[in-house]
Amino acid sequence: MRGHVQVYTGDGKGKTTAALGLAVRAAGAGRRVYIAQFIKSNYTSEIKALKRFSDQIRVEQFGRRGFIRGRPSSEDIQAAGKGLDRVREIFQTGEFDIVILDEANVAAALGLFPLQELLEMISSRPEHIEVVITGRNASPEIIAAADLVTEMKAVKHYYKHGVKARVGIEK
Repeated sequence: MRGHVQVYTGDGKGKTTAALGLAVRAAGAGRRVYIAQFIKSNYTSEIKALKRFSDQIRVEQFGRRGFIRGRPSSEDIQAAGKGLDRVREIFQTGEFDIVILDEANVAAALGLFPLQELLEMISSRPEHIEVVITGRNASPEIIAAADLVTEMKAVKHYYKHGVKARVGIEK
């Protein structure tokens, strides 16, 4: 079966959640999933839950705690580069059916790695691997390279009224 490139982007909540839902669905169908989380380094509820599927879903994080805005440090760039290198290795093994690049759109937009490297990597992957790229600010080039693009649109969010991220809902 040929793998496709899916992109979940936009300013609304749910991009990572959708990708993780796909990972669970795939595991239920006996498929193996690799998730590379760029920028993130927290031990969240979804990471805890996915440990239950550790025989089919592997998660690795390539970020430093706290980096979201501003200029990335050399450590931030190094962590993201390590993530891209790891994904290249994963592609070469052919061990996984689905590879999720969580927050890769944001990482590229912030200059943690060159967009061209991401594009070359997904275009040269083995044909059977499905790739999911999440994060706000998907570049026009990523959108053009994708087979499916879903844009999450923020219509209303309780965060604007002071509700902080809640365990089991947002973290």
